Amino acid sequence: MKDTAIEFRQVSKKFEGAGKPAVSDVSLTIREGEFITILGSSGCGKTTLLKMVNRLYEPDSGEILLFGKPIAKENPMELRRKIGYVIQQVGLFPHMTVAENVSIVPKMLKWEPGKIKGRVEALLTMAGLDPEQYGKRYPRQLSGGQQQRVGLARALAADPKILLLDEPFGALDAITRTVLQDELLKVHQEMPKTFLLVTHDINEALKLGNRILVMNEGKVCQFGTPREIVQHPEDPFVETLIRSAREQERLWEELL
Repeated sequence: MKDTAIEFRQVSKKFEGAGKPAVSDVSLTIREGEFITILGSSGCGKTTLLKMVNRLYEPDSGEILLFGKPIAKENPMELRRKIGYVIQQVGLFPHMTVAENVSIVPKMLKWEPGKIKGRVEALLTMAGLDPEQYGKRYPRQLSGGQQQRVGLARALAADPKILLLDEPFGALDAITRTVLQDELLKVHQEMPKTFLLVTHDINEALKLGNRILVMNEGKVCQFGTPREIVQHPEDPFVETLIRSAREQERLWEELL
């Protein structure tokens, strides 16, 4: 059994003025090296849960542990340097080249220049971007998919043990999204890291996650393997998700 990477203990969060909690009494354990997809509709609390891991949001009650240590006792900035974070709007610095964007955190950590150069080249290659061809380009010279690849490389630059991904492919076209999903799976297989990816797309959740956390109205509906979710839904909301996915599948079969 692998060690516990992340543990939520009765975690709740309510925003000021909201009628209901964004996250309500969540308790679960994520093992080191897992690829967890967090699935649910907009506003269900999945992004809030993710942002509490790197302390962009603080829980109102309960606690979160990383590798057995409460994150509330860590300096937020130091904590975030240990956790990779990829969002839909990549947020590359427009005045910096691709290589400079990827090297930001290693430079902050005062890595040796030679080590930084080697790391940047290795990560760009892993992300499917030739360092010689793309390293000196600026974000404006990249497609949306290429920018997302750079964002992934940047998030992995300081070799974090945990990578958080908040709908990273949501703004991309279907073909690019499928290609990047495949490449993300390959990255996860090659790197012994814990991935948490938020999505509203059940097909993406089933494809990427070795376990899926289904949320609705701030609560956990079910947490299990793709097979468990599909074959044994434990909640009416989960049943609705599975039914909608199967209806899409039937439509494709009718058209072919």
